[in-house]
Parts: sequence; C-alpha cells; structure tokens
Amino acid sequence: MRPPLQPILAGLLAAAAGTAAAELVAALTNPAAGPIVAVGGVVIDATPTAVKEFAVRTFGTADKPLLLTGIAVALAAAAATIGVLAARRRRHGLIGVALFAALGTAAALSRPAATGPDCTPTLLGGAVTAVALHLLNRRPPVERAPAGLSTGRPARLLDRRTFLATAALICAGTAAAAGGAVAARRARGSASARDRSAVRLPAPSDPAPPLPAGQEPGFVTANADFYRVDTALTVPRVDLDSWRLRIRGMVERPLTLSFPQLLARPLIERHITLNCVSNEVGGPYIGTARWLGVPLAPLLREAGIAPGADQVVARSVDGMSIGTPLTTVLDVRDVMLAVGMNGEPLPFEHGFPVRMLTPGVYGYAGACKWLTTLEVTTFDAVDAYWVQRGWAPRAPVKTAARIDRPAPLTSPAAGPLPIAGVAWAQGRGIAQVEVQIDDEPWRAAELLPVPSTETWVQWRTTWTATPGLHTIRVRATDRTGAVQPELRSTPFPDGATGWHTISVTVAG
Repeated sequence: MRPPLQPILAGLLAAAAGTAAAELVAALTNPAAGPIVAVGGVVIDATPTAVKEFAVRTFGTADKPLLLTGIAVALAAAAATIGVLAARRRRHGLIGVALFAALGTAAALSRPAATGPDCTPTLLGGAVTAVALHLLNRRPPVERAPAGLSTGRPARLLDRRTFLATAALICAGTAAAAGGAVAARRARGSASARDRSAVRLPAPSDPAPPLPAGQEPGFVTANADFYRVDTALTVPRVDLDSWRLRIRGMVERPLTLSFPQLLARPLIERHITLNCVSNEVGGPYIGTARWLGVPLAPLLREAGIAPGADQVVARSVDGMSIGTPLTTVLDVRDVMLAVGMNGEPLPFEHGFPVRMLTPGVYGYAGACKWLTTLEVTTFDAVDAYWVQRGWAPRAPVKTAARIDRPAPLTSPAAGPLPIAGVAWAQGRGIAQVEVQIDDEPWRAAELLPVPSTETWVQWRTTWTATPGLHTIRVRATDRTGAVQPELRSTPFPDGATGWHTISVTVAG
C-alpha cells in the first residue's frame, strides 16, 4: 500500500469503527442519541428557513436521507484529514478525535428531549475511534544500527502486512458493531410494530357522517399516500406501555393519561383535511383522512384552565414543540388528539400512538405528532419551535385551489377536456371555484358534495380544447365572500398565496 494512502485509510477505518460503536450503543438505549442523527438535528435547527423551504420543495421526503448522506460524507472527509494529521504527529490526530467527540456530545445534549445518558454513545464512539487510530498509526520499533552506520530514514508507518492485518481486525469489529446496531433497531421496530398491531380502536361515540354520494375517487387520501413533512430524521418508535400524555402548565389539576385511559374516553370520528404551511401554490402537501380521536377541549376544561392562558404548546417525544392558540382549541369544533387514521391506528410516520389535530390550522401550529405533553401557557412565555424561526404564531389555513387534471406541460387531444382539482378553506367552506382559459372570461366550476367545511372540495369543469399552447388558472371564493388573492407569495411566514396556473399544449 502506498504510504500516502495509509493514513487516509487509517482515519476512515477508525471513524467507521467509532461511529458503528456509537450507533450500537444508541440503538440499545436511545436511537435519537446516535451522533449522526444528533448532528443532523442540529443542522436542521440551524438551517435558514429559505434553505429548508428549498429542500422541502425540491427533494420532498428525500431531504432527510440526503442530509444524512451529506453528514456522512463530511465525516469521512474529516476522518481522512485526522488520519493524515495522526500519521504526522499522534497528538494532533487525538486532538481532532476529541474535538469531533465534543461536537457530537454537544449535539446530543442540545436536543430538546435529551438527558445526561444521551452523551454516552458519542463519548464511547470517540474512545473507540482514538484506540483504532492509535493501533493503525502506531510506530514500529526502529532497529538500532551498528556504531558508525545508518539504517536510513526511520519507518513512520506500520509495514503493509501489519497494517492490513490490523485493519482487517478493525473492519471485523466495525461490521459486528454495525450489524448489532441494525439488529437492535430492527428488534425495537418489530416490538413497536407488534404494539401497534395489537391496538384495537374502540368504535367512536360520535362517528363521522357518511360521505355524500357523487364524489370522485381520491377524496380521502390513503395513508400510504398521505404527505409527511417534519424534522424527525428517524421516525420515533414509542413504547406504548410506558407512554403517557401529560397535561400541565397553567392548569388547576394536571392530568396524566396512559394510552388505554385515553382510548376509554368518548371518541369522535371526522373527515378533516390537513395542510402543511410549506405547501407551495398547487403543491402536494395536503390530504384528507378519516380521523378518530379524543376531543381536546373537554380534557383541558377537566384539567381546569387558569386565567390568563392563551396558548397550548404540544410537545412530541423527540422534543418538537408546536403552539396553538387556546381560543382555537376551545372554539374550533373537532380539535382532537387523534389515535386513528382511515380506520387503523396512526401509522408511525404520522404520529403513532397519538397526534394532535386542529382543523383549519396549518400543521406547524396545530398537528404535533408523537405527542407526549400538552402545556397550557401564554404566547409571551413560550415561543414554539417554528415561531422561534420566524413563522407566524397564529396560522389559519388560507383559501386556495389546485388543478390536478390535466397535468401541467402535457399535450392533451383537442376536443372536450376535463379540468378538475380541489379547493379548500377549512372552517369557512368553499362557495365557488372559477377556471380561466388564457384571457377568456372566468367560468364557474361544478363543486362536488362534501361532508363538512373542514375538508377540501373536489371541483370539475369541461373545456373544448383547441390546438395550441394554452394557460389554465383557477381561483376559489370562500363562504365569507373572500376571493383567493392573485398575488403570489412564498409559504413563509404564514402560508403561500396565488392562483395555481398551468400550461398545456393541445395537439392538433
């Protein structure tokens, strides 16, 4: 092996060994305490809003794997550098390892739900890295030369055979640790899956009204197709036996409920549309599901709300905080702690075992997943996660419409062309949807029936398409008479506005 490559490989192998050891300990204790996930969380928190919006818009749910890949690449580059430094002067390599271990420890302890033991994986990983680096860079003994003779330049690196033998042993240990981490995570996931499959959701005491006849397919979004936007790099797997919901803060009688106790309360079932504030005009981050849950307002009143409270801060098992105006929770019908989605327990990606759901409010201000704590407080006392990053503290969903058919930039045939999509204004309802072709007058679309104002509305119309390039746009009017604004704005800080517009080239 050429000497210049040996230090680089030593650094990479040592870092791999340390990372595998850290991830094994994290998998056995707290998966969120793994150094890569912890550092990823810090990166997400520190990323400017414009960059986050670009990542969501460009990569969708692939943004998190890309982030983890980027962190791994950066770690590999740092490891190679540390390997070179250690080959030149051992203490420089150890300083580099100690620095990265300190950064990883700080990242793990900075997470909102962190506890003292969460630093253990990174500290152990740093120790393993240092030992592996020492073994791969230890100096072979220099033979003494007879008096008056020279042996030439002293060897500074292990000979090729010894290095490869040492590297093989470290690789074997790394593979064993990595395999153990994977097995531990799978075992944890299997246990959580068994917990979820064993849940039997009670029948609602207040079931959802039947869906009216005349709707087109797709009114209800399947669980597998429902959008997911959150900051969790790994989906939390909650231990159902130890899970508790705690209601605290400005209440007279704090409550603690287990999952069976929550299910024993009267449940409601509703079709509700959920909308992410990151949704661009015409974007995909919106869906409608049949939700089952416990009404939240009675729970808070049972706890006894203290005078002066004006915010409910929901916290997840991973420390995410989401703030909702107390008046919204108390006054908006069907705010719930959801336990079911489309007839089954919540999927892990959507908040199992419990998530908060607030109709008519963007998800970042009323739909906390993996819920564990509800704190009754004030806006002056607590800024929730997204408010700290400049998003509006109050976030009612704006009136909007989207074209789903035809798809943009397609070439439909001339003649009768169906144009269809959805529109939404939760809590207010949609009064009218209008479509415009090029500069022609606006035409009213047909609105299909809906079960309530808390869902989107399917709409459709037919246009006699003529050959050539055409522009199609849509706008909605809610039941208060407010027309969806034409002016385009980005999602930040309180939701996008603008008419959804597409272009098609009709074939001759």
